[in-house]
Amino acid sequence: MTAATVHAFDFDGTLTCNDTFLEFIIYDKGMARFLWGFMVNSPWIVLMLLRLYPNWKAKERVFSHFYKGTPLDDFDRRCRKFGASKKSRIMRPAGLKCVTQALEAGQRVLVVSASIENWVRAFFTPHPGLTILGTQVEVAGGRLTGRFLTKNCYGQEKVRRVMQVLPQRDNYILVAYGDSRGDKELLDYADVRHYKPFREGK
Repeated sequence: MTAATVHAFDFDGTLTCNDTFLEFIIYDKGMARFLWGFMVNSPWIVLMLLRLYPNWKAKERVFSHFYKGTPLDDFDRRCRKFGASKKSRIMRPAGLKCVTQALEAGQRVLVVSASIENWVRAFFTPHPGLTILGTQVEVAGGRLTGRFLTKNCYGQEKVRRVMQVLPQRDNYILVAYGDSRGDKELLDYADVRHYKPFREGK
């Protein structure tokens, strides 16, 4: 019996041309508020760049600055609006075609991203074979707390999330697509690896 094929795609930089964490905040809040928010949080960002402060904590602080207290329904509405507006502009056509072809062939597709799951989902048409695995946000009383519910979906956390969804590793062939240091562990875990695919001319 032939093993099933599972495709695991990184999102930012692999399926998109831009980092959507920054792109979403700029789109939703405007450039002036974006710059002010980053200036307020600049000490943590500088420490992160110097590797003296965890990446996920700096990211969570920035996210909390902009979205703590936001009703979940409103946040999801903003995410859907962002996806509808940006999909044709920032998605790599070859990457989107690869996702579509895999789903049409009846294969399982995972999109594994350090970006927030809510807006990553907004870039894809719901499909039973498609699973979005992103960083999840904490909600209390219908509002975002500003904290992350899960670990930042980066590095080894990407592998852990894939294993959580598909634990029977011997039952499938894993094809992974990535473009950065955050995808190294996922690419190493895969049977077939594609580094920086879907670039111009591919």
